[in-house]
Amino acid sequence: MIDDPYFYFLAVIATLIVGISKGGFGGGLAIVAVPIMSLAIDPILAAAIILPILCVMDLVSVKAYWKQWDTQLIKDLIPAASLGILLGGLSFHFFNAGAIRLLLGILAVSFTLNYWFKSEVAKKQASKPLGWFWSTLTGFTSFIAHAGGPPINAYLLPLRLKKSVFQGTCVLLFTVINYLKLIPYYFLGQLNSKNFETTLVLLPLAFIGVFIGIKLHKRISEKLFYQLTYLFLFITGLKLLWDGIHSFM
Repeated sequence: MIDDPYFYFLAVIATLIVGISKGGFGGGLAIVAVPIMSLAIDPILAAAIILPILCVMDLVSVKAYWKQWDTQLIKDLIPAASLGILLGGLSFHFFNAGAIRLLLGILAVSFTLNYWFKSEVAKKQASKPLGWFWSTLTGFTSFIAHAGGPPINAYLLPLRLKKSVFQGTCVLLFTVINYLKLIPYYFLGQLNSKNFETTLVLLPLAFIGVFIGIKLHKRISEKLFYQLTYLFLFITGLKLLWDGIHSFM
């Protein structure tokens, strides 16, 4: 079990941010957990500690948004996301996480800037090929860095779903993704009793963060919800860009 006070200071902040994001704003900020905690510990250790917490957050969120998801989208996205997880597990010892963070950051920032500065954003229809592409990328990047938010947001946000349908779809998709990730994480040796002791210390914050997120989701308008979601996506992209560039310096 980790006994560094600085780590717990950072971990508390990270866990609450992630919980609020997963409870009310699509979960895109789940990617901040590993970078923030990595200021005090190894990124691989941080990813292993936070994954069971994400799984608990997902269960609470699924209950809050039960059956509010788009069933057809879920059927289309989960197989591709599973493929992405498989690819991530098989390439675990070969991929360059910094390069992937850099690519994700570019996509997230450019996608958000295009939305903000384009005079009129037309609603798009769901596309199976695009859905498979973005969902596969979501599964892959979620496996390596819990960074699946930007890719799936790039696909779902232009569909302009109702805010609770958008949230419910994201919640169910990432619940499946995170529980599937437990399997390769275990066989790759990233889940062990020492890490789990630290996870248990942080676990109560999962409930607090998700509860705050659910309350905020119910209190804000649909327009403000999407404005906040795009803002969160932009912040996420900047963080990924910074991490990606820094990894090559």
